[in-house]
Amino acid sequence: MTVTYTARVANARFCGFSKLLLAWKGSIYKVLYKEFLAFFAIYTAISITYRFFLPDDQKRYFEKLAIYCNHYASLIPMSFVLGFYVTLVVNRWWSQYTCIPLPDRLMCVLSGGLQGGDERGRLLRRTLMRYASLSALLILRSVSTAVFKRFPTIDHVVEAGFMTREERKKFENLQSPYNKYWMPCVWFTNLAAVARCEGRIKDDNTLKLLLEELNTFRGNCSMLFHYDMISVPLVYTQVVTLAVYSFFLVCLIGRQFLDPTQGYMGHDLDLYVPIFTLLQFFFYTGWLKVAEQLINPFGEDDDDFETNWLIDRNFQVSMMAVDEMYGDHPVLERDRYWNDSNPRPPYTAATLFVLRKPSFQGSTFDMAIPKEEMHFQPLENIAENLEESGSRHPNQALLTRLLSSAPSPTSLMGGALRRTSAQLQRLTHSPSPDPGSSYSMDNGDGDNGGSVPSGLCQDTQSTICSCGGLVSPHPAPRFDGEEEKDGETEKDDVNNCQRQTEKEKRDDKEEHKREAFKMKSSDTPPPPPPFLPPPFKPDSTMYTAAQGTGVFPHPSQRQAFNRPRAIPSTSPVLRMKNCSTSPCGTSSSIQDFFSFKPIADQSMATPTRTKPSNGSGSRLSLLALPTFCSAGSLEGASPPTTVWSTPANHSQRLRSVSMGSEVSERQQPAQFFPADDNNH
Repeated sequence: MTVTYTARVANARFCGFSKLLLAWKGSIYKVLYKEFLAFFAIYTAISITYRFFLPDDQKRYFEKLAIYCNHYASLIPMSFVLGFYVTLVVNRWWSQYTCIPLPDRLMCVLSGGLQGGDERGRLLRRTLMRYASLSALLILRSVSTAVFKRFPTIDHVVEAGFMTREERKKFENLQSPYNKYWMPCVWFTNLAAVARCEGRIKDDNTLKLLLEELNTFRGNCSMLFHYDMISVPLVYTQVVTLAVYSFFLVCLIGRQFLDPTQGYMGHDLDLYVPIFTLLQFFFYTGWLKVAEQLINPFGEDDDDFETNWLIDRNFQVSMMAVDEMYGDHPVLERDRYWNDSNPRPPYTAATLFVLRKPSFQGSTFDMAIPKEEMHFQPLENIAENLEESGSRHPNQALLTRLLSSAPSPTSLMGGALRRTSAQLQRLTHSPSPDPGSSYSMDNGDGDNGGSVPSGLCQDTQSTICSCGGLVSPHPAPRFDGEEEKDGETEKDDVNNCQRQTEKEKRDDKEEHKREAFKMKSSDTPPPPPPFLPPPFKPDSTMYTAAQGTGVFPHPSQRQAFNRPRAIPSTSPVLRMKNCSTSPCGTSSSIQDFFSFKPIADQSMATPTRTKPSNGSGSRLSLLALPTFCSAGSLEGASPPTTVWSTPANHSQRLRSVSMGSEVSERQQPAQFFPADDNNH
């Protein structure tokens, strides 16, 4: 019978396991005492021989041998090899127990699925259940020595009532060299099919459920057979056994107490009895005995499975379930809590303390939150916070730190932008090819009203304005009716901007010279071309002319350039603020320089423009930004080419590139056409 001590360790208390040390059945003392006595006897014999029978020269040789054995005994991996082996055996032991075929599920399905209270129905149910028990008996008889001793032959099985003589003839007439424990399961399925044809089993679903439970039962029988056939690899068992026994054979010599007068290290004390060596033998050899007992739990050890008890229990319970208890159930009656909405079973005096314990409501039930954090927030604020958090990159903090240590993009782009502004300024000072395309500086002439150039400081990006002209770095224009007292201030601002532009050009030239000198002195390859396009340099055979009044004024009209006319438009126009309020040396945005002012005189809203043509009839939009070829920036390459987009139709609403303002007036695209030699 399996040793059960579960009730003795139900509650952990002081020295709870100490009471188990006195048990003898199933204990380590009962399993190990013979090996322990043999080890101690051999150790004592070697010690007596060393002390009393060996001469001095042989004692010295034995002492050297003992020191050598004790030094190299630690190289045997006892803990690793033995621990992994015992873990494998324990897992295998429990898996074998879970594979023992139990008829409980099958008998419940059979009792409720196969109908009929007559003798035929009773015979079918008992026979089907006996076939299942016979299959379990045959497999347990094949793997368990205790069951085989109880049923050594098939005659004993027939005599025990698990098989009839007619069934024995069929069992023996089937010629097969393999174990035939599965034959009763086949008889079960055939008889269940007969019961389905007779109508004892009402539908196919019940038959399917019955056969599924039978297959589960038969699968457990098959697993027991395979566990018995496939053991733990023999080499592993041999390695563990050799490791344990060889270790303690070496300890018989290496753990001897040597003569203290010889002065050997670690042998200053002579105790005669190796206490810790005996404990080590007790633990390691007892560990090996655990694996030896559990590797086959179907034997006759104290802790092996009670297979004969399982056979008796399963056969009796299954027959009672399908025969005596078929259709038997108690009379239906109301329970004692029929009218109680909150039924609570009573407690005894020994368990009354349970009522004093509060019911578990969850780990956060007693969690306290401040009142100011309990108020609901408006959904609009939550949605805004979600949008802000969703727009941020998860690595935004790291990216910010990297960008803070990197050079500013303004310093990288400042040189290119300043060069672009200088080139555009030179274009504005070039002579106008057509007198009709120049500005009309006369306040009384309204026929030649045209585009007004926007004033930009040197650090702001030059763009193409939506009114049809290039935004050029000139002083802020004034509209009609304004006071003339700002004229001198505007001239001073223009001169300051020009002087700063010339100074920056000189600085750029010196910087290019220093970079060229560094490139020649270093052996490193030249850096790759910049990402920004090279500054625009107008070709000698190409220039830009604005429609109507030109953007680039004629030299004769440059003196009156500081007094442009108002932009003829029905919509509010851009009004330039004084450049002195925002210094030209700062890179302020375009919106800081402009303001809106409606036109008072609507009669000047329809300008008359000249429409120069290049002879081919094509129209090129001045609103299109040029695309520069980066390959042209290398030395020795061809001059940079400028590609302009030519859309067929401009939109009714043109947007300013730099400030985003809108002008409702339809603008005619500017053109590029070859310049005459006389115009240069």
